[in-house]
Amino acid sequence: MIETILVVGSGVMGRGIAYAAAAGGFKVRLHDANEAALSNAQQELDKIFDKGVARGKVTAEAADAAKKNLLYVSHLHEAARGADLVIEAVPEKAEIKKAVFESLEQYVPEHCLFATNTSTMSPTEIGSYGNRAEKTIAMHFFNPVHKMPLVEIIRGLETSDETAEAARSVARQMGKETVVINEFPGFVTSRISCLVGNEAFYMLQEGLGTPEEIDKAIKLGLNYPMGPFELVDLVGLDARLNNLKYLHEKLGEKYRPAPLLEQYVKAGRLGRKSGKGVYDYTSKEKEVLSK
Repeated sequence: MIETILVVGSGVMGRGIAYAAAAGGFKVRLHDANEAALSNAQQELDKIFDKGVARGKVTAEAADAAKKNLLYVSHLHEAARGADLVIEAVPEKAEIKKAVFESLEQYVPEHCLFATNTSTMSPTEIGSYGNRAEKTIAMHFFNPVHKMPLVEIIRGLETSDETAEAARSVARQMGKETVVINEFPGFVTSRISCLVGNEAFYMLQEGLGTPEEIDKAIKLGLNYPMGPFELVDLVGLDARLNNLKYLHEKLGEKYRPAPLLEQYVKAGRLGRKSGKGVYDYTSKEKEVLSK
């Protein structure tokens, strides 16, 4: 039975997963070696809980209970002690994830399950980083975690049925819907999202329309909740570029990153987190950057 969850990485996704887990009644430890990042995450999560109470989404008692269940820990060996499930939410780079799981093997109990929050990477490969491939799975959460209803659960080659069912049960307790699929590069959602987002950059590069017009066409014409440029600014242009490079390597030419996307990343236009991406977030109102 899973009672204690360790979330590794206090960035946008990690803090969102920690929120969902705490709100779902789990005991949660959010770990980041960077204490400033951890402090920032705590401030942000307190704001989300307070907004939820103010808007009647959660009771004050439930919010207080969730906050008490959520600990912020900078030392991995302390955070890992007694964990039943680890959800890793570090950047989408194999060498970083490998280092995390190799370290975790030293500290977590034998029964602990490993989950990686990845949108494209192989849970089979990630399972090889430790000594518990049958207990390793991917749990792909979506940004913003506290609002998005889906968790895409991806089985690796050696993932056991018990691990898959445990991941599904955890996601459901967090209030999420789930799909459980078998591993293939990009899974379901990232393959489609990367294609749409990359094609939008090709359209912008070709002068087909402005970012606002392209976003509006996709939202109103295809009933998407966000346009592709709004979405990429939210998730990060660098993260999208990394995903496309991985899919291009694994699945071929249709995923070759648009040159304009690469140019934006080189210019440091990474989206909301940097203040500028396709749109400019430094002014009071979102303004489109000129090409």
